[in-house]
Amino acid sequence: MPHRCGWAGPDQIYLDYHDYEWGVPVYDDRLLFEFLILEGAQAGLSWITILKKREAYRDAFHNFDAEKIARFSRTRIDKLLNNPAIVRNRLKIESTISNARAFLQLREQQGRFCDYIWQFVDGQPIQNKWKSDAQVPASTQQSEAMSRDLKQRGFRFVGPTICYAYMQAVGMVNDHLTTCFRHTQVAKLGK
Repeated sequence: MPHRCGWAGPDQIYLDYHDYEWGVPVYDDRLLFEFLILEGAQAGLSWITILKKREAYRDAFHNFDAEKIARFSRTRIDKLLNNPAIVRNRLKIESTISNARAFLQLREQQGRFCDYIWQFVDGQPIQNKWKSDAQVPASTQQSEAMSRDLKQRGFRFVGPTICYAYMQAVGMVNDHLTTCFRHTQVAKLGK
């Protein structure tokens, strides 16, 4: 059995996420948007809750097609609030729609979202070398800067802690512990 980060397990969906997705650099705009929405949905909940609802989110939000989400109506919001397969929180659902609009506006102004978001780490994943979960920060200067900028652009549910979790998820930082079998594997992906 390989040694993993302390948070990974025991549920198979958690193990798969840790082993195949978490920390892997993402450069696809749609997937970057998906993770931004899911990290916001996770606020106040456990990540396993969101992972278990991820496919339902993809169904409910048209596979995170920002153009379609940006056009959601009040009727659509009410329908989502009655969908037990996702987190039924009005603020989070409405923020998904406003974030889709902000995402589209940002892309119109800046070009690829990927280029915009990766600028907060100068285009390269930060390779941390944490030995224990206790060393991993909840936020950093980079996540604070990202949070400020996203908020100024109209994004919601993008506080510094959410932004740092986002950076971990999409591989902007490699926060696999040095004792984890994925640390070295993920480090090689950022080169």
